[in-house]
Order: sequence, then C-alpha cells, then structure tokens
Amino acid sequence: MSAAPRPGPPPSPSPGLSAELAVRVPQLLEAMRSVGSGLELHSTLERICEAAATLTDARYAGIGVVDEDGDALADFVFHGVDAGTARRIGRFPDGHKGLLGALIRESAPVRLVDVTEDPRSWGFPDHHPRMRGFLGVPIRVSGEVFGNLYLGEKRGADLFNDYDVNMVRVLATEAGIAIGNARLYEAAKQRERWIDGSVAVTTALLSGGDAEDALQVVAERARRLSGSAAGIVLLPAAEGGMEIVAVSSEQPSDQLGRVVAPDSEIIAQLLDGRPVFVADAATDPRMLSALARAYGPIMALPLQSGGRVLGALVTPRAQGERPFTEAERTLAIQFASQAALALMMAEAQRDRERLAVYEDRDRIARDLHDLVIQRLFATGMMLESAQRGALVPEVRNGVANAVDELDVTIQEIRTAIFALQQDPAEAPSGLRTRVLREINMAAVPLGFKPGHRFVGAVDTTVGDLTGKNLIAALREALSNAFRHAEAARIEVVVDATATLPDGRPGVRLTVADDGVGIPAGGRRSGLHNLKRRAESLGGASWYGPGIGEDGAGTTVVWQAPH
Repeated sequence: MSAAPRPGPPPSPSPGLSAELAVRVPQLLEAMRSVGSGLELHSTLERICEAAATLTDARYAGIGVVDEDGDALADFVFHGVDAGTARRIGRFPDGHKGLLGALIRESAPVRLVDVTEDPRSWGFPDHHPRMRGFLGVPIRVSGEVFGNLYLGEKRGADLFNDYDVNMVRVLATEAGIAIGNARLYEAAKQRERWIDGSVAVTTALLSGGDAEDALQVVAERARRLSGSAAGIVLLPAAEGGMEIVAVSSEQPSDQLGRVVAPDSEIIAQLLDGRPVFVADAATDPRMLSALARAYGPIMALPLQSGGRVLGALVTPRAQGERPFTEAERTLAIQFASQAALALMMAEAQRDRERLAVYEDRDRIARDLHDLVIQRLFATGMMLESAQRGALVPEVRNGVANAVDELDVTIQEIRTAIFALQQDPAEAPSGLRTRVLREINMAAVPLGFKPGHRFVGAVDTTVGDLTGKNLIAALREALSNAFRHAEAARIEVVVDATATLPDGRPGVRLTVADDGVGIPAGGRRSGLHNLKRRAESLGGASWYGPGIGEDGAGTTVVWQAPH
C-alpha cells in the first residue's frame, strides 16, 4: 500500500488547532480507513505497521503479538526491512528479554531518543539495521493487551514528538478494533475448516471403504488443519501400548506398524482418556524415543466415544514452531471426538457386515457339506461301480483317475468349509499357515483356489512385524484380484530367501494373475497401501505384467527386510 498523498497547502487552522495537527488529521483518518479495510489478521497487522510508519514518517515499524500466557511474543510483523535483511537477521524477537520483553510487562507507551542506551535494551542481532529513535505503544483488544506497536528511526528527527505519540495512540485504538474483527473472522474461518475436516473424516469412515484409507484421511486432515509437521493415528495394540496405523507427513516415515510401549507416560494418559500437550518435545522428559524428541510442540488427543478409548491422534509441529493455542486445542479435541464417534459407528457398521458375512459363510458351508460333498461322494461311488464293470483297460484307468480327482476335490472343499467356519480373529502361529488360510479364504469368492509356493524357511526367518504386514499385503492383493482382475488363475509365491537392493536379506511376496490388468486412470488406493506398508518397513512394492497370454493380467510384488 502506498502512502496517502500529502495535500497541497495546509488549510488555515481553526482556533485552537495547530497547523501541524491540521495537516496530520486527514492523514490519521486515511490511516484509520486503511487499517479497517480488511478481515484477514496477518494482512491487517501489516496494514497497521505501514499506516503507522507513514503517519509518523518512521523508517521501521513492527507489531509484536503477545502469546496467550501474556509473557512472550507469539508473532512479529514488520515493515521497512527487506526480505533479504530479514533472512540474515534470522529468528524474530520472542519477547523473553530486552526492551520488547519489558514493554510486554509494562504495557505503557515508551518514547526514547536512543534505544541502545536504555538499560532495558539487550542489543540488536547481527545484520539488524541501525536504529536510535524509538516509540512503543500498546494495542488493546476488548480491554486486553493484544501486542505492542513499535516505531523506529523517525526521518529528519532524533525523537518522535508529542503529535506522533498522540496520533499513534489513536491509531492503536482503531487497530485494536480492526484486530478484534479480524480475530473473530479468523476464528470463524478456522472453525469452518475444522468442521469441514470432521465431515470429510466421517464420510471416509462410513463410506464402507478400506479402514486403513479412512484412518489415513484422519491423519492427513489433522496435520493440515493443525498446521503440524505430521499427523499420526494410533490404535491399541494386542500386546499392550499403541500401534501406529496411519502416518501423514511431508517426509517419508518408517514408523508405520511400530508399537509404542505401554510404559510410556503419554501412552498411559491417552489410554486413560486424557489429552496431552507438550510445549517442546526436545526437552520434555516424557519423550522416550529420539524420533519424538526431534519435534517441537506436540498435541496428543485420545480418540474416545462413550467412555471408550478407540485410539489416539498425535499432531507434532517442527522444532521452533509456535505452541498450540487454546483455540487450536479446543478445535482439535472436538475434531478428535467427532473422529472417534465416526470410528465407533464405522466399527458397528463393519460388525454388522461381518455378521452378515459369517451368516452367509455358515449357509455356504452347510450347502457345501450337505449337498455338494454328498453328491460328489455319490458320483464317486457310481464311478467306482462303473469301473468294476468296465472291460476296456483305458476306460478303467480313466474312471480311476476321475475318482482320484473327486477325492482331491472333496478334500479341498472340506478345507474351504473349515476356513469358512474359522473366526478370522484366530491368528495361527506360523506364517506359512496364515498364508494358506488367506489363500483358502480367497478361494470362496474367487470360485477357485489360487496356486501357492513357499521358498525358504518362511516360519523361522520372517519376523513378527514383517509377517503381520505381509499377511495384510497378501489380503489386499487377493482382494484386488477378486474385485477387479476377473482372473481365472492366480499364483502366490512367498520367498524368504530374497535379497533386497541394498543387500539386506528379506522376504518377497508375489501375487500374479491372468486377468484384465490395471486400467489406465483406475484407482490405485490398494496399490498405494501396499507401497506405504512396505516402505514403512524399509522395503518396496511395485506391479507389472501378469501371467496370462502375452503378459495379460497383473503381477504385484511386495518385499521387506526380515
């Protein structure tokens, strides 16, 4: 904003009104009009700085915004210092020391001829421009000190005069009104963003899609809304503590799947349903891991509904970032409560769907046992009778082979019946057994049993964390094949002798089909899940041509260290 043009010859002063005041009153009115012309808080502060500098003919101006505790600066807006100089100066004043800190506590106008000679001055940082004359005036919003308006280096004079002080005090009063309106507007917009985020999370959780995708939405929305470096969702782990199930971060993270031990004080508080706010993770003794200590302020909120803790939401900011305000904490707690309610509703919805699936499985199992197996057995008896009456050796051999195939088919159907009747929550001990169970479970909706092959000592070589993620990756790959591939053949290979590109030993899962392949522009959420899960363990995932004719279909590869 350019300075208001000075009028021509000053008007004749009225009785009691000095010539200088008659000239500066229109400037003050123009400055007040400029200050109140917008609603966005930061731009309002910038206009106040510029208007005050123009009104007093000051070279530099700044506004220090006092934090919620009233003993330091939460923000600093300046005018008159170019971007390059600001970068060389480095961090802005925090108000803990020096003259700016003293002004926070005194909250009264201060006018100095030479700021460097004041005993309260702490000196200027390197690369700070020369400054002698100084004027500081408090800005009040609804009776409370919002911050201080600072002016430095009046052009053509060593000292800001009485007119400057009076004009700036009037401007500070108008600035308080404008800032109050801007804060109300900012608070309303912030609440609107958090509400929109809650709606998006609820929609994602209740859409019936993949639960991991929905939790990822919770992490991403929380990170963006809170202005944090990361958004992390944790769920209670079977062995105690909490497991990291979703991470949203600008930088790649290897924390997915990690379990935070139950002896952590913060985890204990979250499981007890109490929020935790950390001012600086680098110095907080409750931070047990080096990763947590790499952050600054941290907000950890329980995801609880109806007195039940379903998980936790953690939003850490980078080191040196400002702490979370009271308003941000309140909005985040409301967001976490809404997300927890949506989680509970989604869980109830999944329970109903799971119950319907169990009922359908029971029906299918009964039909397979009472109808299909009995008919196959009767057919086998008929074939054996025909075999005894056959005179041609080739016919007898062919019938015998058919009977053997029927016996194999009956055994496979009985295996499928066992899988249908088994609770998915029952986790077999060996990785090989769990892989076979997933394959048998997938055979029912597929209409055929995928082929499988194991290479190496799968049960003894692959660790629990990698094995757990491999099973989840296999389930995802088979689900994608069933829903999208239209395949007639699927081959599963688990190779525990694989070597990763960096030379580490690992396990490689390959799921190949002869279906229609992945269409251009189609959804990739399942493949993204596989990749994210592998990268969290230090591995990788990719896909390529399938095992059909001329490479028809898709081959999905997932690998991770043991």
